[in-house]
Amino acid sequence: MKSEDTSEITSLLGELREEHRDLDLAIKRMSMDPWQDQLHLRRLKKRKLKLKDWIDRLESKLIPDLDA
Repeated sequence: MKSEDTSEITSLLGELREEHRDLDLAIKRMSMDPWQDQLHLRRLKKRKLKLKDWIDRLESKLIPDLDA
């Protein structure tokens, strides 16, 4: 993997982690209100899960392949 690729992935990971944290806070705040729009809350949770999957995939790209 090229160093440019690694730096791009690292930069993207930072952005995705920040969005994931922001969604987590928003979901916690919305969960406290019993009159909150449940559909919107579910969409935020789904987006958060997609971000987590994307983060995991990118992190695995940063792990070098080891020849056995």
